[in-house]
Amino acid sequence: MGMSGGYGAGDERESIATIQRALELGITFLDTADSYNEGHNEGLVGRAIRDRRDRVFLASKFGRGIGDEVVHRQIFGKPDYVRSACEASLRRLGVDVIDLYYQHRVDPTVPIEETVGAMAELVGAGKVRYLGLSEANAEQIRRAYAIHPIAALESEYSLFSRSNIEDNGVLPALRELGVALVPYSPLGRGILTGTVRSVDAMEPGDVRRHHPRFQPENLTKNVAVVEALAALATELGATPTQLALAWVLAQGDDIIPIPGSKSVRHLEENAAAVDLAPSPAQWARLAEIAPKGIAAGRRDSRNSLVTT
Repeated sequence: MGMSGGYGAGDERESIATIQRALELGITFLDTADSYNEGHNEGLVGRAIRDRRDRVFLASKFGRGIGDEVVHRQIFGKPDYVRSACEASLRRLGVDVIDLYYQHRVDPTVPIEETVGAMAELVGAGKVRYLGLSEANAEQIRRAYAIHPIAALESEYSLFSRSNIEDNGVLPALRELGVALVPYSPLGRGILTGTVRSVDAMEPGDVRRHHPRFQPENLTKNVAVVEALAALATELGATPTQLALAWVLAQGDDIIPIPGSKSVRHLEENAAAVDLAPSPAQWARLAEIAPKGIAAGRRDSRNSLVTT
């Protein structure tokens, strides 16, 4: 998402280099969506993987609308829309099949059984290989799974956002059904990198300017937590980014975070998190520094177009 303007202006040359460097490092899972700058991101990903499609596990999403659709309603789940959105994504991506196709948000006006039924037809037609949901609750996951197996749930999950996954029956439902968790914003939209001190340095179009956790009073409290995190990371010879990602990875082999790297430098920093091995005592200190619920401010802005 960030490569197409969500967190400020993107750089196509650097973005393509970053995607291709990811493949060189063995990072083969790429996540995009039709709503990321009205299809721009799918086109970007398509250009980056054009001559290396066989090396990529490609995920995209539908359901939040693009262009004029956003004006009328933010979430779309009717079967006809599912089919047309998939065709449009395939064209923008320049591929014949999408490996993992998510409903970006559950449409409250359409039974999830109808939406997933249409998604299942895409699997039968060979246009999609696996199905996913995003930000669905435990009941919705179970209802969807009863229609067709769900491979993954994409939802926010990080040291700063845990209750939505851990306290609402979502994680037990996923593990009972064998559904992977794909955490978006595993770095707290950048706060956990230790590089965010004020929204003043952000570009005018950066959506985080309006996010609750980036408002001055909340950001001051959140930065204080990250400073303690950074001190622990330094002992490990790592960055706070790497320690935050290592924590997510340590929550289970069925959890696959998708940090939104915009540059080769950040990508390589993120990738090194897989080699970080804190001791039990260091994990315990991390739990004291960042217990569940420590983040100041809501995890979303009550505007579904703000979050990924």
